[in-house]
Amino acid sequence: MAQSLYFPLLLMALCSISECVQRQYHFINEMKNWTEAQRYCREKYTDLATVHNMNDMIQLNKTVNVNDRGVWIGLQGTNDSKWHWSSGDPVLFLDWASGQPTGSDNCTVLSNGQWFVGACNISWFFICYNMSGGLVYVNQSMNWTDAQSYCRQNHIDLVSVRNQNESQQLEKFINDRNSSGSAVWIGLFRDPWQWSDQSNSSFRYWKTSKPSLPDNEHCAATEKFNQGQWGDYLCSGKWQLPFVCHEDKLIVIQQNLSWSEALRYCRQNHVDLVSVQSVEMQYEVMNVVKLASTEAVWLGLHNYCSMNMWLWLSGDMVCYQNWAPGNGSTPENCNLEKRKGAVQSGGDQTWISLPESRRLNFICTNY
Repeated sequence: MAQSLYFPLLLMALCSISECVQRQYHFINEMKNWTEAQRYCREKYTDLATVHNMNDMIQLNKTVNVNDRGVWIGLQGTNDSKWHWSSGDPVLFLDWASGQPTGSDNCTVLSNGQWFVGACNISWFFICYNMSGGLVYVNQSMNWTDAQSYCRQNHIDLVSVRNQNESQQLEKFINDRNSSGSAVWIGLFRDPWQWSDQSNSSFRYWKTSKPSLPDNEHCAATEKFNQGQWGDYLCSGKWQLPFVCHEDKLIVIQQNLSWSEALRYCRQNHVDLVSVQSVEMQYEVMNVVKLASTEAVWLGLHNYCSMNMWLWLSGDMVCYQNWAPGNGSTPENCNLEKRKGAVQSGGDQTWISLPESRRLNFICTNY
């Protein structure tokens, strides 16, 4: 019995300590306006810094060695407000009530199975999701921003809804816990802000009462003297600040190669095929995989057939999982061609098991 328990406990221990750096930040202590800083970062690195979550924000702040002025990041105001999921999931599905969205409010409440635009400063109960993908009904009344912070601190984020099936599951989940039909916050919001690298990151870390300038004239800067929270400044003219660039961890290679050929290419030209060990890394993959020209893209995921388990090339266990239905959880036939893991470039961008001879684009990691 002790031996039978040892291996699962070992796997749990390995999963609990697995970490990965999403991107590398570079602080540039030169005074430039936002457009000049953007040009510098694109020439020297990847782009002005994108921030996907609070862990990114902590890492970015560690690079900044000034504390008496703002530091440009890659967020710029536009005249075009777009809908985002707080989690960073792509907006593939919307389920508005008749006549919605309407008005100038920017957050979304779900009531009696339908979505309505709501004022973000009104307090409602809300729904989070956790690491296992489970839903959490929070029976506390908060405004949308506070609800988002609560979910990020205690779970993962406010809930996203990616398709009709998830919408029906969410409605049932709420009805089982809230018979009154009162509205609850979900993670959908809109704003006119866009990252310089066109990332779909919806992470925001504004100071109270910010942003405040006309949308198409202002850009974001992190202020270390305000715990790294963001202010908005005029993008051009006299507002010259130091800045932070980022260097992407991931790159999509638009060549159609077998899994083994893709592995060889990544190790010769970069570091390795990518391992996706967290929901944050999955969001990174989702950002870059849209550049692919094939319906799926190779990951560094292979089936260890003799033990009927999947491993990353790094040797790490598959702790975080994002398999499409029917993939990854059932035993692979070791008598057939060896199977490798790929991520779908469309739809929900879930993982699938494919023969290693399939010729696909692939994702390399640079670190």
